[in-house]
Amino acid sequence: QVQLVESGGGLVQPGGSLRLSCAASGIIFARYAMGWYRQAPGKQRELVATITTGGVTKYADSVKGRFTISRDNAKNTVYLQMNSLKPEDTAVYLCNADNRGLNYWGKGTLVTVSS
Repeated sequence: QVQLVESGGGLVQPGGSLRLSCAASGIIFARYAMGWYRQAPGKQRELVATITTGGVTKYADSVKGRFTISRDNAKNTVYLQMNSLKPEDTAVYLCNADNRGLNYWGKGTLVTVSS
């Protein structure tokens, strides 16, 4: 059974930082490209960042220079370091694993940026 479990969300003030984690089980983690997506209330789900099996990263323009995605294959975990957070970053952040059509989603963790 495949599971992606996100953690690390919460309430943070504008300008603050959070580190999200996504722990994977039931898959050969190193064979999967991993991604973080987010969905704000009333909005479509959008890509935040992805990392390939080889460690190549890609970011949405809105988070470039502020967010960093990384992975630890030994721990079957992908991370999202979020700095300089803005109110518009408020959303449910979801983890995704993809391997040539085999695609899995976590349930998400809520990030709220507010003073």
